[in-house]
Amino acid sequence: MRTAIYPGTFDPITFGHIDVIKKSLKVFDRIIVATTDNVNKNYHFSIDERLSIIKNSLFKDLKLNKNKIKIISFDTLTINLCKKYNATVIIRGLRAVSDFEYEFQLAGMNKKLNSKIETMFLMSDVENQIISSKFVKEITKLNGNINKFVTKSTVKMLKNKF
Repeated sequence: MRTAIYPGTFDPITFGHIDVIKKSLKVFDRIIVATTDNVNKNYHFSIDERLSIIKNSLFKDLKLNKNKIKIISFDTLTINLCKKYNATVIIRGLRAVSDFEYEFQLAGMNKKLNSKIETMFLMSDVENQIISSKFVKEITKLNGNINKFVTKSTVKMLKNKF
């Protein structure tokens, strides 16, 4: 079984992230969607809330296959997750050229840490490339319509937070 890890903060998960997950499922038998509590970031949602939002978005709203997607939290190096779940690939989403430099460096560091792990970059569909969790939160805070950016259950969670 070919397994890949898709790590991120997903604060919250957007249609851009979901595009990357759907594309990954065309290549891999199983995707581990892994969210973290990186101490260097300020999160809008707690780790438990983010896990709930991801599960509701993927399984309740979109009815994706639960047998092919596992949702977890983690507090270790991504390459350690790869070892734990027998994954040989880390999936990373790219939105714009500005993402590339950081992602390229991260992929290089992961390769130095474990040469058996590859990083695969995937882009979301054009209409979702502009979406970022940061903008979604900002639009919500200013009472804007976010229905085109996140699933119904995520809209509800965001509105309840603000």
